[in-house]
Amino acid sequence: FADLVLETWDLHCDRNGREHRTAEMGCQQLVVRRGQPFTITLRFSGRGYKEGVDKLSFNVETGPCPSETSGTSSHFVMTDCPEESCWSAVMQQQDGESLSVSLCSPPSARIGRYSITLETCTDYQGSSYQIGHFVLLFNPWHPEDTVFMRDENERREYVLSQDGLIFQGTCDYIFSIPWNFGQFEDDVLAICLNLLDINPKHLRDQSRDCSRRNDPVYIGRVVSAMVNCNDEDRGVLFGRWDNRYEDGMSPMAWIGSVDILKRWKKFGCQPVKYGQCWVFAAVACTVMRCLGIPSRVVTNYNSAHDTNANLTIDRYVNEKGEQARQSWDKIWNFHCWVESWMARPDLAAGYDGWQVLDPTPQEKSEGVYCCGPAPVKAIKEGDMLLKYDIPFIFAEVNADVVYWVVQGDGMQKQSIRSSDVGKYISTKSVGRDSREDITHNYKYPEGSEEERAVFEKAEHQKKSIGEEDEGLHLRIKVSEGANKGSDFDVFAVVNNNTDEERVCRVTLCARATSHNGTLGPQCGLTDPADIDIEPRAEKRVPLRILYEEYRDKLTQDNLIKVVALLNDHQTGDVIVAVRDIYVENPPIKIRILGEPMQNRKLVAEISLMNPLTVPLNGCMFVVEGTGLTEGQLVKELEEPVEPQAEAKFRVDLMPRLSGLQKLMVDFESDQLTGVKGYRNVIIAPQPM
Repeated sequence: FADLVLETWDLHCDRNGREHRTAEMGCQQLVVRRGQPFTITLRFSGRGYKEGVDKLSFNVETGPCPSETSGTSSHFVMTDCPEESCWSAVMQQQDGESLSVSLCSPPSARIGRYSITLETCTDYQGSSYQIGHFVLLFNPWHPEDTVFMRDENERREYVLSQDGLIFQGTCDYIFSIPWNFGQFEDDVLAICLNLLDINPKHLRDQSRDCSRRNDPVYIGRVVSAMVNCNDEDRGVLFGRWDNRYEDGMSPMAWIGSVDILKRWKKFGCQPVKYGQCWVFAAVACTVMRCLGIPSRVVTNYNSAHDTNANLTIDRYVNEKGEQARQSWDKIWNFHCWVESWMARPDLAAGYDGWQVLDPTPQEKSEGVYCCGPAPVKAIKEGDMLLKYDIPFIFAEVNADVVYWVVQGDGMQKQSIRSSDVGKYISTKSVGRDSREDITHNYKYPEGSEEERAVFEKAEHQKKSIGEEDEGLHLRIKVSEGANKGSDFDVFAVVNNNTDEERVCRVTLCARATSHNGTLGPQCGLTDPADIDIEPRAEKRVPLRILYEEYRDKLTQDNLIKVVALLNDHQTGDVIVAVRDIYVENPPIKIRILGEPMQNRKLVAEISLMNPLTVPLNGCMFVVEGTGLTEGQLVKELEEPVEPQAEAKFRVDLMPRLSGLQKLMVDFESDQLTGVKGYRNVIIAPQPM
């Protein structure tokens, strides 16, 4: 027989992409998921393939130094009875000179960029053809994959959804901002693979790094380290918390990961300025979803950063309620991390499922700024010794905060009330724009028998005392409408839960604060007021917070921390209450004009009213949404926006994808920054 000569071939990028749920990554290259077959067509010239005469085999390779032993290279023959645990090729159908072959990787294959070679052999005469490249991803649809997720709605949300909501604010005022994850946008996959290739572990030992890319635990750890740049590892984001962002983008201004990843690539993998926790977490979520690992961004309210690992955070205030001394331990009004879904064959049974990954640089883990993956189950059970970094995350959700009042003579008194750490742990609901509370995944109910057992195992004695029913009780309330540009009232509310009249002294102090707990200048203080309260009665002490007082002191986090201090003259007890107040930005209004349809022009009208008493200068709107815009649309307004006037413009969109999409808007100016808005738009499919 004459030699079998390959003329052309087709990797069917489109069809395979649809079957492997990677079609939205663009059809310039073949992207498939592990453990799932994909079809290629070979076309020979002169004659077709003859069974029994011709022998066909394939070679797939990944990484710079592929080898069979490290699992980064495989040679396999076309056969009728493939083995599940290896790469395989099976003949599907033959039509004259063309032959369809179904290729399949094992569900434990290394992910990454592969080359594929065909070898033909007839009468011991052989030829070899390089037939292209493909990218292999994790496969949450395959029961044998370590990232397998059973529920299709969850897979849609945590792998395929390109937009979402991230919860921010304070535990008393929870709100969400929209985020464009954009993991299937052009170039994002290439950037994510590049991130794996420049990580220090790869540079140290390329062969070992590539051979470990079958393990989501390993990948998660690498991604967690590479999203920050604290190890001088050419990481993606530069963290900054001091409100000075002039030489970069303010962390509050971003509305998506794509812009950040593209900037990182464009500037030769120089860290992008600047990130804070939700930005780090969202970028890590994009990278993990892109690689095929189900992931979500999670927010923990009143998150403790316990530097000396004693599970207690001591706070010192003076008798006016002002901070008396700096503490390295911090309470963040919220902190975001990522949960990724995977099995943990490296641990004992029972720790599969959601794992915490925290890319925000806080503490080193095994010498590198990364955190996790830590099984959420291990955090709940207080299993401190399991991999990775359980004690740090356990403290974030369980530490005690003890307030000490430093008196004029230097004496310190412990307040009888503690604040609560690890509240309202939140993530976006599956398939809906609402909040799902997942605190119960991290903690047993407060005061329960199980909680006590966990704390014993973690060697944590709860120092804080719960709410007392008898005696005096203190809390802080906010009047309706803490809106930027307006004055508003806060109240110290004192309840006398006893049967006799009590006399006490109350002080209120307000200071601008930032989201990681750093205090700024004072923007309100009451003179100490002596009040007497009838038995079983309630009294309020007001503090008016004036716009002209907080206007130049507020950071871009829009936070004011109010501390109330009560001295009970009868018992000598001191009670402290603390509340973070979020000063609200004005809403962004988005109107959609016309009937939204795929590949047809759509107009959106976007507006915002200036609520301040001064004009807004340098106004800019940034608009983006997967499938709605090509990248970002930026609209700079030429004129200042006068007080109470409206900033308004129209934007033309060309929706590429049908279905539910999010249009997201960010507004920046000299006086108002990081204002967010979004609108869900349902795009009708193009009529056939």
